[in-house]
Amino acid sequence: MLKNVARDVSLPALILDVHAFDDNCKKIAEMANGKSIRIATKSIRSVPVLKRVFQSNSIFKGLMCFSPNEAIFLAEKGFDDILLGYPCWDEGALIQIAQFNGNGTQITCMVDSSEHIDHLKEIAEKVNGMFYLCIDVDMSTKFGSLHFGVRRSPLKNEEDVIQLALKIKQSPRIKLLGIMGYEAQIAGVGDKMPAQHLKNPVIAFMKRKSITEIKVRRKTIVQALEREGLQLAFVNGGGTGSLDSTSKEEIVTELTAGSGFYSPLLFDYYRNFRLKPSLFFALPVVRKPAPNIYTCLGGGYVSSGPHGKEKVPQPVYPSGGKLLPFEGAGEVQTPVYYEKEALEIGDAIIFRAAKAGEICERFNEIVCLADQQIVDRYHTYRGEGKCFL
Repeated sequence: MLKNVARDVSLPALILDVHAFDDNCKKIAEMANGKSIRIATKSIRSVPVLKRVFQSNSIFKGLMCFSPNEAIFLAEKGFDDILLGYPCWDEGALIQIAQFNGNGTQITCMVDSSEHIDHLKEIAEKVNGMFYLCIDVDMSTKFGSLHFGVRRSPLKNEEDVIQLALKIKQSPRIKLLGIMGYEAQIAGVGDKMPAQHLKNPVIAFMKRKSITEIKVRRKTIVQALEREGLQLAFVNGGGTGSLDSTSKEEIVTELTAGSGFYSPLLFDYYRNFRLKPSLFFALPVVRKPAPNIYTCLGGGYVSSGPHGKEKVPQPVYPSGGKLLPFEGAGEVQTPVYYEKEALEIGDAIIFRAAKAGEICERFNEIVCLADQQIVDRYHTYRGEGKCFL
């Protein structure tokens, strides 16, 4: 696979194996247990790729965006049913969202505090607009003093959520549509990490305990809202890494998936599922500074999150390549050591990034390959002149 990429593609290049990608779409759809799946756009960052997912199966419905300006951009591209995964304070963007909603497009804002609601209410009244809202509920778990999860919403239980929901109910220009609970400690934490053989069983145990607690918490909150006469249009949960468990919760109406379509390096470290790597980047060999060392142009595409070796891209083709421990993947050059492989200047080395959509910020286009032939070229957000921070 990808053997002749240097001959056919201008390097560096971002490459999509469309057969692997389409297989991942099929597998993710099967993991949903019949629930609809909302696509996490920050993990994709390409309009044509989003359209390809939607075309693959009718189970994919709606988008979840990271940035309000990204939501506006996608609404202008004709997408609807857009959920902002994070609270927004940008008044200019919110004014546009309120106006979009007033004209029939549904962009739902995320809230987890009274301050968010007051801000949105004020803007809606100012521009004679409308906001649809989703309440973000904390899904982290406590193990004594250990916080297992991420620091997102301050809303921990049904009392917290009810108080906010009743405040939303008081205003005619804001409407509660749903709740979301992202179980990051399940969806975003691998339990088969290399060189962590003692830690992996502990992580797996905490994930099992957390799954049980999350199920109860989410159901309790939804039932409490219903007792208050608050009917929800959706209950969103999960990520690719937690589809297996979240899809089994009866109270959940829709799931979210994003990174799994590309299946980056970190997805190799989950026990409960396996997807196919589909997104790669190719770098040209431009130097041979020493025997068995081949230096590529660029390549320092280190992924976000806690610093560690698992966040660094890795060479995957030709197989057997290793980064140098004291140089790694660099902004301008990335040396790769091969014990046996004989490469020449001008050859390509293929890499995988640790995480999914972030790598798209480095390239204007995604070169689509099938059976080692170029079949299409897709613009990334960057290729359309957009950067959503």
